[in-house]
Amino acid sequence: MFSKETYVSRRAELRQLVKNGIIILFGNNESPANCPANGYYPFRQDSSFLYYFGQQRDGLVGVIDIDENRETLIGDDIDIDDIVWFGSVDSVHDMAMQVGVANTAPMKQLKAICDNALRSHRKIHFLPPYRSDIKIQIFDLLGIHPNQQKAAASLDLIHAVVKMRSTKTEEEIVELEHAATIGYRMHTTAMRITRPGLTEKYVSGQVDGVAHSFGSMVSFPTIFTQHGEIMHGIPSMAELEDGRLVLCDCGGENMNHYCSDNTRTFPINGKFTQRQLDIYKVVEEAHDAALGIAKPGVKYVDVHFAACRIIFDRMKELGLAKGDTDAALAAGAHAIFLPHGLGHMMGMDVHDMEALDQIYVGFDEETRPNLEQFGTNSLRMGRRLQEGFVVTDEPGIYFIPALIDEWHAKKHCADFLNFDKLEAYKDFGGIRIEDDLLITKDGCRFIGEERIPYHPKDVEASWQQAGNKSSYQSSIYNYLLRGIRCRRDPRKRQQKSL
Repeated sequence: MFSKETYVSRRAELRQLVKNGIIILFGNNESPANCPANGYYPFRQDSSFLYYFGQQRDGLVGVIDIDENRETLIGDDIDIDDIVWFGSVDSVHDMAMQVGVANTAPMKQLKAICDNALRSHRKIHFLPPYRSDIKIQIFDLLGIHPNQQKAAASLDLIHAVVKMRSTKTEEEIVELEHAATIGYRMHTTAMRITRPGLTEKYVSGQVDGVAHSFGSMVSFPTIFTQHGEIMHGIPSMAELEDGRLVLCDCGGENMNHYCSDNTRTFPINGKFTQRQLDIYKVVEEAHDAALGIAKPGVKYVDVHFAACRIIFDRMKELGLAKGDTDAALAAGAHAIFLPHGLGHMMGMDVHDMEALDQIYVGFDEETRPNLEQFGTNSLRMGRRLQEGFVVTDEPGIYFIPALIDEWHAKKHCADFLNFDKLEAYKDFGGIRIEDDLLITKDGCRFIGEERIPYHPKDVEASWQQAGNKSSYQSSIYNYLLRGIRCRRDPRKRQQKSL
């Protein structure tokens, strides 16, 4: 939590931007995993509620009455049964005082506040809900069906929140640097322990444990896979194979819920093959190019296409592409290699404010994406950069067999692609390198004092320095793996018991 003055100042600016009416910011509730008394998904407060009201307890709602200049923190104090099981927490009144809110009310009072506003034909501003329980609550309070709530959400409030949360203050940058430190530990853990024979699931589990040990949670479900061509490849029980690449895309949230988001791709056996290195160096070049281009006033869509141009030019040099690069980019031919955007906004949400609708967060009238073209329809950020923005820089090259087959069969972009040579890469996988970029006064810099290795020689050196796993770690893993294999094969269980 930041200082009381931070939250007072944020709410004051929000009132000025929205101008009139009542703002209702819903906090999140607990989410039972299967039944109320048997475990919960980790509680995660709504980011916009956190931004303006700072409190991480469940069952809270913040109300800002702009016309009456009145702020209220709404929620019920916990009862003795909850105290017995979960311990004491601050009262709603005390939590309100900590963030400079003068008034409190029980949850039942929220209905009366909404009814009075509706009778007076006053504007009630709320953000698009993304959880079913909040949608039900809005339906009860305002009579708006859940299917209509996204359309009914306040554009004035959305634009105000996007304007404020897009530009990170110095205290927020400190939090992001701390989250980057967690991300560094996560990625270097993956690099240190990855060896042929381990499973994707095992390594990803160790990576997630780092996030939980040093912060509140992972900032998104960890991607750790030998199938790097799958954008969101979840870890499986597949064993890591000698000679293949593994892609690790992960990040941590610190205790104030600021995120990191990095991706590294590295050889499982610690040594790139020449073919892997040829593709890796292209992604490395596109990744580093952003440092020289991104600065205030530059449209991020232009940075994206600068990376695409590098990728396509190098693919031509490798014989996988052909033709005029500008014409190829206009036709979308580059998207067979890079089907996503160069990056997205980042902050308290790893895809920052995406719940408010990406079209308002990442774009404006001059940078709206072409939703009809494959690749550009996946861009999440295109607007002009401003000092204090934080965006990801994550170019990649992916060889997706189904996509290659489909384009080949349809002769899509055949003037720009050498499909016969692409056939030889259908077993390659994919490579992505990702870091978090802070836009500064005159340019940009990567967030994180400690750089996760990504230059090829550094990646290989870090693998060599890790050496063999400790005998303790190895013995524990092998013991667990034997158990897994026995459960898979009942014959091995029987043999073990004889």
